[in-house]
Amino acid sequence: MTFQLERVGLVHPNGHRALQGVTLVAAAGERVAVIGPSGAGKTTLLRLLACGLQPTEGRIGTLGASPWQMSSRALRQHRARIGMVHQAPPIPPRLRVVTAVLAGRLGVWSTGRALRSLLYPSDIPGARDVLARLDLADRLFDRCDRLSGGQLQRVGIARVLYQAPALLLVDEPVSALDPTLADEAVRALVAQSEASGATLVASLHAVDLALKWFPRIVGMRAGAVVFDAPASEVTRAMLHDLYATEGSVLPTQGRDGVALPGTSAPGSGLTVVPLVRPGCR
Repeated sequence: MTFQLERVGLVHPNGHRALQGVTLVAAAGERVAVIGPSGAGKTTLLRLLACGLQPTEGRIGTLGASPWQMSSRALRQHRARIGMVHQAPPIPPRLRVVTAVLAGRLGVWSTGRALRSLLYPSDIPGARDVLARLDLADRLFDRCDRLSGGQLQRVGIARVLYQAPALLLVDEPVSALDPTLADEAVRALVAQSEASGATLVASLHAVDLALKWFPRIVGMRAGAVVFDAPASEVTRAMLHDLYATEGSVLPTQGRDGVALPGTSAPGSGLTVVPLVRPGCR
């Protein structure tokens, strides 16, 4: 079991309830996409799994341990086994790309090796390899402040690929990428999960990518899990209900190009869900 959440809730100090009654379990090697409208609690869920936030209700276990019952030192070691890709990677702008990628191993390297790697990168071939998977090998020695937003997102993905964690968490990792690059980036994350046996959990606004690459889909809304189903069982009606208050463009096709149940008309593979609010016509 990679993680287990039992009736987990989180209330921020300002009183805002970000999560409520979330129960989820994932086995080693599973690939799970978390979808839902903005403010659904997707990022908060990932931060809980990354042991960056402590729940205010319920119980959480990750990688066979209860993180919030550990000592500070043990918790730091535990977090080193978890990789997190942020939508906006927290990378210092003057850092070289190679150094930013190699930082993925700082949690397991000795202090001496980490300091030496800042002066001269200790594993240039390893950094080049993961960057090549994301079509960025030619930017190996560039400074990060010379990259576009999409390139920075891919550097953030490369850093976690180099880390090779047991639990791989990604939060909107392709929001700044065009459709082709987004598909390639998700493909690289899936390949890493398959090759290493790592559990992959991704928060995605791109529902088409979620249905294409992830066998299991978790829909969230207002801090709660609305559905947890195999991708093959996700229907157009389920997606419509999930995004009912947003004017969202939703796919009509699921895995392997198969039409979603409830989709009758052929077309581009996308359908626009109209903006509907209670009391409006």
